[in-house]
Amino acid sequence: MKDNYQIILRPHITEKSTLLREDNKYCFVVNRQASKLEIKRAAEELFDIKGSIIDVHTMQVRGKVKGRMNRYQRGRRPHWKKAIITVVEGTRIPVFESI
Repeated sequence: MKDNYQIILRPHITEKSTLLREDNKYCFVVNRQASKLEIKRAAEELFDIKGSIIDVHTMQVRGKVKGRMNRYQRGRRPHWKKAIITVVEGTRIPVFESI
């Protein structure tokens, strides 16, 4: 079994994810091999919100092709996986409180 810190890597903070917090939804960058059930269990243990998670949505995000890395080649940012965790009304995740 993977460690919780290997499953949930970091919070994903953008304008859209900040607006989603009003609907009790929180975005995270997660391990690409992690399942929804693993993400749910890791979030419950890391943030001490047992039984408060309603739903977990995941999506694979493809890395962008960026400009030239050297004279002839283009580079690519890595692919990653995003998880949107919906929690019960009134539940807060402390990582996002200072933002």
